[in-house]
Amino acid sequence: MSIEKTVTDIARAAKKAAPAVAACPGGKKNDALMAIADKLQKEADHIKKENRKDLEAAEKAGLSGAMIDRLTVSDSTIESMASGLMEVAALPDPVGAKSASWKRPNGLEVCRMRIPLGVIGIIYESRPNVTVDAAGLCLKAGNAVILRGGSEAIHSNRALARIIGHALAEAGLPETAVQVVPVTDREAVTHLLAQEEYIDLIIPRGGEGLIRFVVQHSSIPVLKHYKGVCHVYVDSSADIEMAENICFNAKVQRPGVCNAMETMLVHRDAAPKFLPGMADRFRSAGVRLKGCAETVKLIQGTEPASEEDWYAEYLDLVLAVRVVESMDDAMAHIAKYGSSHTEAIVTSDYSRAMKFLSQVDSSVVLVNASTRFNDGGQLGLGAEIGISTSKLHAFGPMGLEELTTTKFIVLGNGQVRE
Repeated sequence: MSIEKTVTDIARAAKKAAPAVAACPGGKKNDALMAIADKLQKEADHIKKENRKDLEAAEKAGLSGAMIDRLTVSDSTIESMASGLMEVAALPDPVGAKSASWKRPNGLEVCRMRIPLGVIGIIYESRPNVTVDAAGLCLKAGNAVILRGGSEAIHSNRALARIIGHALAEAGLPETAVQVVPVTDREAVTHLLAQEEYIDLIIPRGGEGLIRFVVQHSSIPVLKHYKGVCHVYVDSSADIEMAENICFNAKVQRPGVCNAMETMLVHRDAAPKFLPGMADRFRSAGVRLKGCAETVKLIQGTEPASEEDWYAEYLDLVLAVRVVESMDDAMAHIAKYGSSHTEAIVTSDYSRAMKFLSQVDSSVVLVNASTRFNDGGQLGLGAEIGISTSKLHAFGPMGLEELTTTKFIVLGNGQVRE
């Protein structure tokens, strides 16, 4: 069978399964999620055995230690996947939820109702846990899902797909509501992106190269973010200790993620009292600093920043630092170099905080808090499928509600249009 036919058959089967998932009562969906969690735990040894095949292949291919770490499925990984499914099962079901209704002068009652998107295709790299996380969220939101993980995780993902399929069948749902593309050839991605007849939305998760490839080749709407060039702006009225703690957390706690701070902007009035101590703290944690001319003067040993550094997503212990004349200059810098991901201001001035919130155009904007809080779980969504920096149809962390859309429902008692 050709790769194109394999992918088309998967997409067609998902489209056929989608109505059954959409109509499934919340309790039955929760039962299915709990059944998947139970089977993951019972079949842990089999999952780890299949995962070892991927790990052996990764080592032979010379993949980095960081990549192998992301690829590894341990007992704690399986427990985390199972507990994540239980958490999703405990969340309110968004499907069927109605907005406040309003009555028209002719007596018609109008409101919006949440409905599933239909079939979602998710293209991602490396982490096998994404297979389970994405399946659980899409099912709870009433969608069928097609999962195309990285070739390096093919044995792990096939094992997980089999377990999920058996659990769905036992719960009375179509096994084809969750499918893993079993082909490692990149050609499969190209064919998947051409299935606009069957797939309603594509969500890529991975590096900028993957996401740009998906956007370039997809005939289906893509919900994306290319990168996270996140900023913290330290205002002239900032509490210095608070600013230090926020900036240190935003850069150092987990530098390789998309919501880590990549550029720190500091008001000129705050710079002399803030930057020297902040620089010492960063350097004690191994952070390499690149700065504007004013920063280089204030912090000995700082590397001069190039124009490219302001656009950079380092995903490492490297930080660009710029001294700005005003908050307006800080916002102009963010508008030019940012990626609409996450921005924060540290300030004691309420009016400036409100201006920053209203005028900075990013998916999450924070006052006196770390950029690391741009995360579905941290913001109370329970879980997320990813973070969108495009505005159609979602902006920011995508939880269950963002995996649905709305339709209008209208109640009448015989009205006709004049």
